[in-house]
Amino acid sequence: MPVKHTARTLRALAADRSGLALIEWAISLPVLLTLGLGGIEVAHFAIANLRISQIAATTADNAARVRDEIDEIDINELFAGAKFVGRNIDFAANGRIILSDVEATSDGKQWMRWQRCSGALQVESTYGEPMSSTGAKITSFTDSTKAPTDYGASSLKWTATQLGPTGNQIATAQGTATMLVEVVYDYQPLVANRFLGTRRMRYTGAFNVRQRVNQTLNRASLTATQMSTCGKYAA
Repeated sequence: MPVKHTARTLRALAADRSGLALIEWAISLPVLLTLGLGGIEVAHFAIANLRISQIAATTADNAARVRDEIDEIDINELFAGAKFVGRNIDFAANGRIILSDVEATSDGKQWMRWQRCSGALQVESTYGEPMSSTGAKITSFTDSTKAPTDYGASSLKWTATQLGPTGNQIATAQGTATMLVEVVYDYQPLVANRFLGTRRMRYTGAFNVRQRVNQTLNRASLTATQMSTCGKYAA
């Protein structure tokens, strides 16, 4: 009798479908959740790439549009705009924007007259930095009397005839200047590192200046601490 009862119970249990949907949902939920979160992360990554690309292009374009002459206040405003564009991805704390004035010597060599930076990410320009006639890096900006001479920046030690990413380099013509912008950003995952991990994005933008003959960066009565010099790393 107990054997027959046990057999009937097992057959009844095997035929029972009342909890099937719940079991299927429990099995599929982790898969659906993973796919959903992964899709959100990929979309966030794409948006971050778009933002960094926009920062590079718009900053170079806006810097090139400054007429007559450009000064330190203009630079600070350009960087403020860049940080505003990247506010939703916390660009200021995890990124770096580097703006360089690139010009040409009489024999076609490319050189940087000045360079300004903003952002907390500790990276330097891939293409160099302003140098003195001896090849030393320009680091001192406290003496305002040296501003009209670009704090000693010189073209003597520059040898490159083109600057920029491999396969997409630029060569500035004589008598003008190019605003070269490098933007670097350490991607901040929205969900977790396991989907895309920590990735470094790098974009470059360049525009030729328009209606500006004087390429020297005017100090505009700012102190060295108010200038966006490249020795500072802060959001």
